[in-house]
Amino acid sequence: MTTPIWLGPVSVHLPAETVAVAALPEVAALPAARRDHVLSLGIDEIRCLRDHDGRPGPGAEVDLAAAAAQEALNRAGLAAEDVDALILVQGRAPRYLLASEATRLQARLGAIRATTLSVGDLGCVSVSAALDVGVALLRGRPAWRHVLVAMGAVAATEGRYRPPMTVLGDAGAAVLLGREPGRWGWLDHAQRSDGSYADLFHIDYRDVPARHWRETCADEPTYSFRLAMESRSRLRDLNREVLAARGLTPDRLDAVLMQNLSRGAFAFWQGALGVTIGDACPTNLARYGHLGPIDVLANLDDTAATVATGGHVLVMNSSPVAAWSSALLVRGTDPR
Repeated sequence: MTTPIWLGPVSVHLPAETVAVAALPEVAALPAARRDHVLSLGIDEIRCLRDHDGRPGPGAEVDLAAAAAQEALNRAGLAAEDVDALILVQGRAPRYLLASEATRLQARLGAIRATTLSVGDLGCVSVSAALDVGVALLRGRPAWRHVLVAMGAVAATEGRYRPPMTVLGDAGAAVLLGREPGRWGWLDHAQRSDGSYADLFHIDYRDVPARHWRETCADEPTYSFRLAMESRSRLRDLNREVLAARGLTPDRLDAVLMQNLSRGAFAFWQGALGVTIGDACPTNLARYGHLGPIDVLANLDDTAATVATGGHVLVMNSSPVAAWSSALLVRGTDPR
């Protein structure tokens, strides 16, 4: 059996400003039915990164990723020069076209010897893919000891409501992967995607000033019904795959986690898959909203205190592009 690669510490860096969802200007401007929907999502407030003009400054995602990455290194007692590979989970709106956000992060941290790359284009599931790449790099290069995965999530538009799904918050996150026993062991992972939904959600940005960018769902019934049914089948199959690989059954799991979209989404997945979603998910949904690829890391970190050493956690992730993943982790002894 393959020896696990270990994850931890995890760091989530949150902007200082907290905004109540009910106080968002766009919510007051919505039709009554839409406004009621927003207020029923189970999101009380979000964190927002803003500069003097009320919008995140250029490079805000890298700023948040760098802050989280430095916190993770500090908690691990490592210097940036100790990092063998640096993986940036790409955001949705880079500062420039053609430029490199990944090497900008490398320079910010001083990770001068790290093999640096980015993983993205899969929405929330990008973090799952990045972790899988990091694990593969460590397994394929015996001399390497530390891989750092970092990301920033900043709303690409002035509007925070993504109809009909969720409300977007801002944050940064980072996690170290290594060989020494840590907080979580990465046991198995499976991922699938379906390009027929590639632009179901999109932002039309060419020849459009940034202040007018809007997130658009091309077909809400497709998202709410057809994609939901396909996602149920995909995640059910992926869960079976990763559990069977380790000889486990759902009743032997200590926790099941996923990304944070809405209270209704949690209820749907619990009924559709016959699982109980861990308490960290609705708690973080209520106080942070949806943080894209950061959700599952924040939930995993907050769940650690409730899982005994050797306990197993299943982490599901999905995105409307569409992509799905399931990962199986084991609780280690490291309290960080």
